[in-house]
Amino acid sequence: MSTPTLIHLWCLFAVYLLQLTVGYQIAKNAAVKLAWVCLLIAFGFIVFVFNVEQPLLKMLAIIITTFTAMKIVVVAESYRDKPFKLNFFQWLMFAAGWVGMRPHAFETVRAGNMLSGGWLLVKRGIARVVFGLLLLALAHFTAILPVNATLLFIVNSGIMLVGLSLILHFGFLSISAGLWRFLGADTYLLFRQPANSKSLTEFWGKRWNLAFIEMLSIAVLRPLKTRIGNTAAILLSFLLSGLLHEVAITLPVNAGFGMPIAYFIIQGFAVVAEKQMKKQNVAILNNWFVAKLWLLFWLLAPISLLFPKQFIEEIIQPLANLNL
Repeated sequence: MSTPTLIHLWCLFAVYLLQLTVGYQIAKNAAVKLAWVCLLIAFGFIVFVFNVEQPLLKMLAIIITTFTAMKIVVVAESYRDKPFKLNFFQWLMFAAGWVGMRPHAFETVRAGNMLSGGWLLVKRGIARVVFGLLLLALAHFTAILPVNATLLFIVNSGIMLVGLSLILHFGFLSISAGLWRFLGADTYLLFRQPANSKSLTEFWGKRWNLAFIEMLSIAVLRPLKTRIGNTAAILLSFLLSGLLHEVAITLPVNAGFGMPIAYFIIQGFAVVAEKQMKKQNVAILNNWFVAKLWLLFWLLAPISLLFPKQFIEEIIQPLANLNL
């Protein structure tokens, strides 16, 4: 590892420590505006420092910094009108050890307060990690097949994305939730059987990545919907989701700018349209098969906008230890 990279990692570590220590005081005092300012400062500094680093390392540094900063925003917003109940140790566990965005889950952490359901989550997580590893092995096998290069790239990209998602989203996060329950934190699955979704509203609002849902609900949707209306707040939440995905996907590879935002803007308008159709009891969405087709079309038809080719080549393939 080069000396400049070591210096950059020390900078990341210093920013992270500041976020955990100073961030606790900001959150405790419910200083929401200051929390947003600190997010912008920390994000700008890390992007500047890691600008010359490899895409994967740059992505991890940006995600760690942005995610921790959003923890401060969420906790400050959550306790704006409520008594603050997290001690510093509980705050550290929530901010540094858990992906979810509901700090109240860590108010129950105390000696001897083991919660039920932990082993089930751990076992589910291990099973999904194994399945994900098998899919990555399949990607390595199909990579040597004598087929069209474009077709191979598309198929293997899908296999790698699903495999890594099973390992990270459905595997490690489930294991983490189970382990925290052993210590008394009321943690839970963050990906709740998204394949069972019957609508876009259910998929994006109740099943896919509850950490993101909680973050946007607490930091954006809830504070704004009384000021600008529910529809505008929903669209703004999807816009912010697009911006955060730009930060994690296009910024590290310096390519594909605007594509993730476009994907989530499409999702936002589709969700609003779906809500209007349901309000008017449009018959086609009452049919299970048609509703599933509607859901899959909007999720998958524009999926290439969410994952630009450069992101697959420079981030996903190295993560899967595969070069096509």
